[in-house]
Formats: sequence, C-alpha cells, structure tokens
Amino acid sequence: MSSEKEYSAEQLEAGRLLFARPWDFITSVKEMHQLPELDGIEIAFAGRSNVGKSSLINKLTGKKTLARTSNTPGRTQMLNFFGAEHSILKIVDMPGYGYAEAPKGMVDAWTSLIFDYLRGRSTLRRVFSLIDSRHGIKKNDLDAMAILDKSAVPYQVVLTKADKLKPGQLQRMKDETLKVLAKRPAAHPEVIATSSEKGNGLDELRAEIAQLVSYG
Repeated sequence: MSSEKEYSAEQLEAGRLLFARPWDFITSVKEMHQLPELDGIEIAFAGRSNVGKSSLINKLTGKKTLARTSNTPGRTQMLNFFGAEHSILKIVDMPGYGYAEAPKGMVDAWTSLIFDYLRGRSTLRRVFSLIDSRHGIKKNDLDAMAILDKSAVPYQVVLTKADKLKPGQLQRMKDETLKVLAKRPAAHPEVIATSSEKGNGLDELRAEIAQLVSYG
C-alpha cells in the first residue's frame, strides 16, 4: 500500500468543477423504506462523532451550514443525503459513532440501519472512513470497518485535522494507518490527509471523488 497519490491538473480541475455548483440537503433517513430511489452515484462519509465529519463535508462543498442539518435534534442517528443540481453525485452523511453513553438499543438500531444500507445500496461507490489524525484508528473505527468489510463495500481512510500534526508525525500516522488497512479486504490502498481548517487535502479528495463519478 502507498499513502500518496498524484493527481493531474485535469483530475484536480474535474474535482473543483464537481463541487463548484450549489449543494443542498435532500433528505434524512432512519428506516430503509425511506431511502431515495437508486439513481446516480453515492459516496458516504463515516466516522466517530467528534472526528470533524460535518466540517469536512461543509468545506468540501463550500457551503458552511450544509451538514449542520445532521446535527439538529432527532437526526443524529439518521442517514443524511445531500446533492447538487444537474449532478449525478449524492453525498451521504452517516451518523457518527463512538459515544460511550449511547443506549444499547440506539447502537443496535444504528448498526442495523448502516449494515442494511451498505449491503443493499448498488449506487454506493465508496465510503470515506474519517479518522482523527491525532489519535489514529481506535477500536470503534475497527468495528465500523468490520461492517464495511462484511458488506464488501470499498472504503478509503481520510485523516482529519492533519494540520495539528508536524509533517514527520503525519507521515508516521499515514504509515501506521496503512499497516492496519493492509489486513482489511475492502480497504482502499491510499490515504488522504485533510484539514477542514486549513483546506489541506481537499483538492485531492474532490479529485478522488470526481474519478469515482467519471468511472460510473
């Protein structure tokens, strides 16, 4: 596995154009029958509750309050769908995991919804698994990856808050992450390091997503 991928100017521009249009909230889903019709291409973002998922989605789409919808009461355990006009791409914000105080029933319901969605969604091209670069992969991250592996859904790790680490520390975190991913059957062999605060890695992430869209 390798941690770095070079993107051409054309790929970076395709990513910029993909996210240059206005993005909006589509719907929230807490039961399978509420899912939108199978249409176009979906990518999903998963991660611990404090990993910076909303900030990354907002920065990615250039809309500061887009993912705030998922933080309103009653929506924290839902799948939240976002889209842009004249685009076949939909972004799915998966409910955050990792709150130790969450009731077991809530955790079980989350696991059931997520697994059913992952297993039955033919439009889903990749899940971006967000990991806080300061802390690395934790047990609940591994549990979530196990669900992805079991569902045979390709996933790629995106390190968040990468600006908080020195370059040498960040490289070591990438290397350690790749060692873990090498043993996981559905993991993508590259890691993207990002910072919602500084904008690091966002162009590369947009380019990666644009490639998924162009491949269909």
